[in-house]
Amino acid sequence: MSAATNPELSTLANGLRVVTHPMPHLETISLGIWVATGARHESESEHGISHLLEHMAFKGTMRRSARAIAEEIEQVGGDLNASTSLETTAYYARVLKGDEGVALDILADILQESRFAEEDLIREKEVILQEIAGIKDSPEELAYDLLQEVAYPHQPVGRPIIGTPASVSAITVADLRSFLQRHYQSANMVIAAAGAVHHDAIVRHAAALFGSLNGRPVGTGVSARYRGGVRHATKSFEQSHLLAGYPSPSYRDPAFYAAQVLSGLLGGGMSSRLFQEARENRGLCYSIYSSAWGLGDTGLFAVHAATGPEMMTRLIEVVGGELCRVAAEAPSEREVARSKAQLKAGLLMGLESSSARAEQMARQLLVAGRLLAADELIGRVDAVTPEAIRALAETMVAKSVASVAVVGAGRRSRGFAEAASRMGTASASKAMT
Repeated sequence: MSAATNPELSTLANGLRVVTHPMPHLETISLGIWVATGARHESESEHGISHLLEHMAFKGTMRRSARAIAEEIEQVGGDLNASTSLETTAYYARVLKGDEGVALDILADILQESRFAEEDLIREKEVILQEIAGIKDSPEELAYDLLQEVAYPHQPVGRPIIGTPASVSAITVADLRSFLQRHYQSANMVIAAAGAVHHDAIVRHAAALFGSLNGRPVGTGVSARYRGGVRHATKSFEQSHLLAGYPSPSYRDPAFYAAQVLSGLLGGGMSSRLFQEARENRGLCYSIYSSAWGLGDTGLFAVHAATGPEMMTRLIEVVGGELCRVAAEAPSEREVARSKAQLKAGLLMGLESSSARAEQMARQLLVAGRLLAADELIGRVDAVTPEAIRALAETMVAKSVASVAVVGAGRRSRGFAEAASRMGTASASKAMT
């Protein structure tokens, strides 16, 4: 990578970090503001406020109506969007080269001068209540909410990001303003841009538009405590969804990369163990995959599959057998190399997308406090050994309480969930080998 395309980082006087990565072959710019505040930073009475705040930011400011916001960004051919996670909230745009000032001005306006009109709040609550109702009609989304709840019960990390009908309905305009003032601080935020950018221009815009933000530090939120257990829903769907989760390393843990390689090996593609055994060899399901996500202090490894209720018992046996086998015997070097190749390809392909690159830089600064070179990330992946994968799998599966959610099999869901919760026990290991 030439010096001309290296990322550049500046910090404003109030602590706001501005990072850019020029991609000279592009004619567009992806940029946004990432805030190190999400659903896990909410009190019980604020449940769902991060997501609601993200919605309300686009409903009008002191200078622009909601329609004017949409028209102004689309007048230059751009688009705006936002997203909320457990630990971050992001507001981002994509525009043509030379229009970054328009996008940043709108983003600064919606984050610092939102009206939060009572009538807009009433309407947007109704929108979110419909969104919550839609989740109940989606077995996969419902299963993930149940998995999160049983893995981290009675704590912010275990609550659905979107909130509940009761919690969302109770949020007031004053609550929104208070949460924004307490959490949206410049030291807690990153402006990231990639594509046809000039670093000095982005910095000048950022200083002019965000220089008055308060820079005091923000709290880290309630620590997560993994528990585990069983959840199910009695509603019937065409397919039954199985989600089995185990405690996994946080993204600050060196073992985080072993979890990523393990996930690829078990359920990361068509050559993965679970896909080959459950789908190709036995025809038990259409889709089956695993994932390993991390937060600052915890992580969760999960296997997800969907099948007909009449095949759920056999599917549980297959999933349990593969989990137990990787915990008992280290995978081959060839198999590990294949998973590493997929993971490294994903990392490098992300560098070719301006939106992915902007998000990657912002998250690295919020998580690690510095930018991580691609060579460093690849080195961490390459350092994972087959024995490290086996040892991690053993710790997760054989020595931890599982978190299991089953949705879609009606009253049979509970029995399936309880059976799946025993997949990593000694008796189950013997039965499934």
